[in-house]
Amino acid sequence: MFKITHKDNKTKARVGLLETPHGVIETPEFMPVGTQATVKALSSEDMKYCKAQVVLGNTYHLYLRPGMEVIKNAGGLHRFMSWDGPILTDSGGFQIFSLATLMKVKDKGVEFQSHVDGSKHFLTPEDVVNLQEELGSDIIMVLDECLKYPCPKDKAERSLELTTEWAKRSKKALKEVKGEGCRVKLFGIVQGSTYPDLRKKAAEELIKIGFDGYAIGGLSVGEPKDLMYEMMEDSVKYLPEDKPRYAMGIGMPHDFFNAIEMGVDMFDCVVPTRNGRNGAAYTNEGRLIVRNGEYSKDIRALSESCDCIVCKNYSRSYIRHLFNTEELLGLRLTSLHNVYFYVNLLRRIREAIKGGTFSELKEEFKNRVF
Repeated sequence: MFKITHKDNKTKARVGLLETPHGVIETPEFMPVGTQATVKALSSEDMKYCKAQVVLGNTYHLYLRPGMEVIKNAGGLHRFMSWDGPILTDSGGFQIFSLATLMKVKDKGVEFQSHVDGSKHFLTPEDVVNLQEELGSDIIMVLDECLKYPCPKDKAERSLELTTEWAKRSKKALKEVKGEGCRVKLFGIVQGSTYPDLRKKAAEELIKIGFDGYAIGGLSVGEPKDLMYEMMEDSVKYLPEDKPRYAMGIGMPHDFFNAIEMGVDMFDCVVPTRNGRNGAAYTNEGRLIVRNGEYSKDIRALSESCDCIVCKNYSRSYIRHLFNTEELLGLRLTSLHNVYFYVNLLRRIREAIKGGTFSELKEEFKNRVF
């Protein structure tokens, strides 16, 4: 189900193949975020053009809108969004804890009010697994409690106990629905806030339960960058080498290199599309704010070293004009370029690991400002 094909001889970076019902994912890989069955401003055809291997959906958002009946009527999430590749669905735990109102955490599950219409809902870990199974997800995430930074240790300990219990119930739920030999992947999530001993405990408990892959959660929630890397390493070092490791919500180019160096395999983040919609383009030369006045007469591409369709056909001057006139094409073009850059960067990293030049590629990006 997951096979490591290459290892870097200087670091813990590796290339692997993860088998899913809708195809094999070569890792390390960046997964564009399609929260509501769409990567914002982009189509499934755009994702294929960018050579994205897998996209994300979010159970919380899809459960609320359009609702499970609409997606089931369409034949599942793949058909609904016209995407025939692998889909990873987040459990929606982060969104429940950050977006929903009047939220109450109980041993059995989570009670909350929708941020959309105020309607009341109650979801258990079993419900969340079943919802993702109904969506037709290839990779299912367990329901967990994601704590904000900073968090008192006693609260983190109580939360971790609950998250671990929910992980056990999630595995049992998928087994009961799909049976033995299920090709759908179920990932556990390492929590523990910023406490190394809790991170260690979380990893060890999840390994006892046994999952197809392991995600590192509770990062990039307000903590300093150096602490984020420290907690990432305190999680990764306890995870089995023969399983994929997924750093949730991590998405700046330097983060990829540092995490891959630790042995992380999978990433997702809204940065390329969210920042793209605000005029920020990520390039091999660094970040470029294309709506700035200095580009009003700049007829160069966003990146002269990029071969994407945006850089082949449109100038900085034109894209800046689109933003200044609030034309939707502007945010679409920067978003498309950014996703292409991200996916292509991870491809370059894979090739560098295979060729033994990962450290050199990392050094090349070292002083780029993103």
